[in-house]
Amino acid sequence: MKAFVIAAPHSGSGKTTITLGIMEVLRRSGLTVAPFKVGPDFIDPGYHRLVTRRPSINLDGWVCGRSGVLESFFRHAKGADVAVIEGVMGLFDGFGGVSAVGSSAQVAELLNAPVILVVDARGQARSVAALLKGFTEFDPDITIAGIIFNQVSSDSHADILAEAVATLDSPPAILGCIPADNRLAIPSRHLGLVTAEDNPLSATYLDYLAATIREHVDMAALWAIAQVRPDDHPLPLPEPAETDIPAVKIAVARDEAFCFVYEENLRLLSEAGAELIPFSPLRDTGLPEGVAGVYLPGGYPELYAPQLAGNGAMKESIANAVQNGMPAYAECGGFIYLTGGVADSPEKEEAAHRFVGAFPVVTRMLPRRKALGYREVELVATSILGGTGVTARGHEFHYSEISEMPPEVERLYKVRKGKSDLGAEGYRIKNCLGSYIHLHFGSCPEMAVNFVASCRRFGGASGN
Repeated sequence: MKAFVIAAPHSGSGKTTITLGIMEVLRRSGLTVAPFKVGPDFIDPGYHRLVTRRPSINLDGWVCGRSGVLESFFRHAKGADVAVIEGVMGLFDGFGGVSAVGSSAQVAELLNAPVILVVDARGQARSVAALLKGFTEFDPDITIAGIIFNQVSSDSHADILAEAVATLDSPPAILGCIPADNRLAIPSRHLGLVTAEDNPLSATYLDYLAATIREHVDMAALWAIAQVRPDDHPLPLPEPAETDIPAVKIAVARDEAFCFVYEENLRLLSEAGAELIPFSPLRDTGLPEGVAGVYLPGGYPELYAPQLAGNGAMKESIANAVQNGMPAYAECGGFIYLTGGVADSPEKEEAAHRFVGAFPVVTRMLPRRKALGYREVELVATSILGGTGVTARGHEFHYSEISEMPPEVERLYKVRKGKSDLGAEGYRIKNCLGSYIHLHFGSCPEMAVNFVASCRRFGGASGN
């Protein structure tokens, strides 16, 4: 197996589009491509999955640590011909300004994988030499083995870029110069690209993207640069414990409105004894038969507010499950769906579109981002995810806020961002836990075990 990281000096350089093009060309060459994404992003992995036909796995050194990154990588890369790892933000950007933790550079170092740097060349000429000198010399443990220039205006522009790179003592190989081309753009909105569910890439687009990469990127040189990796973790991967206990059924919302979920969360729930039953709050008329728990991941419920609000049968099914004490875990978009609904402006107190109403608040969409960044939570009471003192890590990113939560609604999370105390969050109604924070169970696998155990206890008590 081979592996390489596609990174950039900063966000917006075009690395996602180029990553997808390279994945598409490799797949069309008959290779099995294992896709990965550095950091907490949910949207790019959706496009990776669309192109490679395999789930894309998040690798995050801050959330899951060294062992978690290695285990996820080797587990999901096993059997593939090549692992393509798309970076996050700039190559060295991560949790803070001092260390590489949480960055693409950290993952590249952990995997001993070469970096292909995508450089947006708009408005640059000789300056790219200074940029590359800084990036190639900044961290001696990182190998920037190749460059792909993006947004190149002409052949003469490409020649100037090549001349500038040649002035460096040990320049990376120039693997390609991709012309500026609006036909390659993927639509975006405030959380990043439009999701693959809302913008499935057409066959015509993929044909054009693949043809562009073949014409302007030296794929043979890239393949030669890619690091050969063993197909197995240096230590044996833990296997799920064999048990005769029947699996407990947990409903997982999966449709256009609820598409932000860590694949590792689903794997860990399955390994803990869950049979995950997908359902659509948009189209189904109720929770699947026989389930003993509900998982409502994040997404864009506000974009589908009329449809969600109009599906009264589903809202009633979920509301009844919560009132009956069924364990339910909802994060970000899933949490919004459990509120009283979405107001049509930040100034309004009433919901224009009514949702489940398990939590007695209204969600207001905002013109500016409300929260962004890594979070660490500590449970302050025993819950469906574990006992007091259990900690986990995750990410928060949203353009909405809720009206003031009544004080009688219990807060289960003590939230921190680095050394900053962000106060209490994680709201509980009966056995329903809702939060804006996307927790990664890889940071605390016992949370998956505890949630499944909570569902099993409920199922046994209710006869499910």
